[in-house]
Amino acid sequence: MADHRQSAREAIRTSGFFSDDRIASSKQFVNPEQPGYVGFANLPNQVHRKSVKKGFEFTLMVVGESGLGKSTLINSLFLTDLYPEREIPGAAEKIEQTVKIDASTVEIEERGVKLRLTVVDTPGYGDAINSKDCFKPILSYIDDQFERYFHDESGLNRRNIVDNRVHCCFYFISPYGHGLKPLDVEFMKALHHKVNIVPVIAKADTLTPKEVRALKARILEEIAQHGIKIYQMPDCDSDEDEDFKEQCRLLKAAVPFAVVGSNQMIEVKGKKVRGRLYPWGVVEVENPEHCDFIKLRTMLITHMQDLQEVTQDVHYENYRSEKLAINKRRAGGPAAVSAAKEGQGEEKDKILLEKEQELQRMQEMLARLQQQMQQQQTTQVAGANNVQSHHV
Repeated sequence: MADHRQSAREAIRTSGFFSDDRIASSKQFVNPEQPGYVGFANLPNQVHRKSVKKGFEFTLMVVGESGLGKSTLINSLFLTDLYPEREIPGAAEKIEQTVKIDASTVEIEERGVKLRLTVVDTPGYGDAINSKDCFKPILSYIDDQFERYFHDESGLNRRNIVDNRVHCCFYFISPYGHGLKPLDVEFMKALHHKVNIVPVIAKADTLTPKEVRALKARILEEIAQHGIKIYQMPDCDSDEDEDFKEQCRLLKAAVPFAVVGSNQMIEVKGKKVRGRLYPWGVVEVENPEHCDFIKLRTMLITHMQDLQEVTQDVHYENYRSEKLAINKRRAGGPAAVSAAKEGQGEEKDKILLEKEQELQRMQEMLARLQQQMQQQQTTQVAGANNVQSHHV
């Protein structure tokens, strides 16, 4: 039996199936790159693959009066229908309608890249007769998302945190006025420290190019006058190409963006375009000479990462620092109150001691004055007696 096993081993060894050369070749690793190349230049590719696999999240808020085309613009921007079952309220319903928060989430995939887009709409904003506090539900919603993210970040399971914070806010300005309304100013002043505000002039096809330029200048002047901080696109790096620098310059010059939205495809000169048909012609939505729609979409896509970073590093950090300060004051509790009371008691004792010392000094001064008066009286009496004896 042992001879049979030994002969089997010899046969396998002589066949070369497990030969030393074959084992050495299977364990050998060949560097595919040239000598002197380490390979960490491929790190961006690793980040790219991981990001594409995970997908991206972005939350966009649209605020403005009813009838300015907010839903149409959002559907035109992302080529999707976010509100398939929306019912437009009548005039009687708008009178009693309050501001609601309507969040719609849709997953968009383009060339293998997935985007989880959440659009937060605010129906009822500015429709009431008294719209003094209509922006408070919006402010409360933004704070609630910060609070939810802060709670998830402070918890034990921090791997799968869903980021529902508002990264950008398109604020729609009516084209029928002569600038900003008081409600526009109050809203932007209340929220510019909490969200990235991008002003948008709605329905720009109702204005001539000259009127659009005048309205833009007027809006920027009022924004600077009231100290409102809108989203500022970052400056280009010095090593960027000239085309990208020119694109950034044109995007910055287009603020506030005068846009036109449309979900209708119209045939113009033999090709289908997205636009609006009028008796005098067609307004092409994606034509930069007709409106700033394509510039707004380019700004949103090319600066989407910067909008998220500003939300994380500025707006959320401000909220987080305020939250931690409040929690620290609350954590003090009775001890902090007793310490404050002890401090107040010590201050009172110090004041009483100073008053007693001052009173003692006044009493000593009064005693010295009385003694001096008595001495003066004694001197005067002695002088009078001397004069009387001399006269006698």
